[in-house]
Amino acid sequence: MPFSWSARTTQTISAAAMSALLLVSARKHFRQPKFFAPVVPDYLCREDYAVGHAEAGQDKTKPTAPHNGALAVMSREEWIAVSGLLEAVAAVGLLIPATRRAAARGTTLMFTAFLAGHVDALRRAYSPTGTVSARRIHTLRLPLQIPLILWAWSLAGAKRGA
Repeated sequence: MPFSWSARTTQTISAAAMSALLLVSARKHFRQPKFFAPVVPDYLCREDYAVGHAEAGQDKTKPTAPHNGALAVMSREEWIAVSGLLEAVAAVGLLIPATRRAAARGTTLMFTAFLAGHVDALRRAYSPTGTVSARRIHTLRLPLQIPLILWAWSLAGAKRGA
């Protein structure tokens, strides 16, 4: 008897594979947060008052005022933790058939939003302060987002008009 896969089985296996990838990534957010630090754009990161980070000519023993942008609502570490939690939630959502479509759409949006961080990291890697290693890493890392976005979108049933 020949073995055949249904479209539903293929989608379930694909969702489980993406879920596993997201869980591994979520775990890495908490075990090695420095790996993700370069892809969190500076304009999103809140700078808290800190001693020793004074401007030139100021007393470095006094706390300095942060230079926060309008979008800087969390610290870099908080952004990394939140994105790790989002990835874990998305992973679980993809495993449950009743929530798969919503989780896949959310994952698509999440990966799309992550593009901004990857573009910013690539921009910084090619700046005068960037390193050859950073250029290599971020030049490879950015294009990997496109297949992830398309994979998540396919799990949402977008191709089937659902």
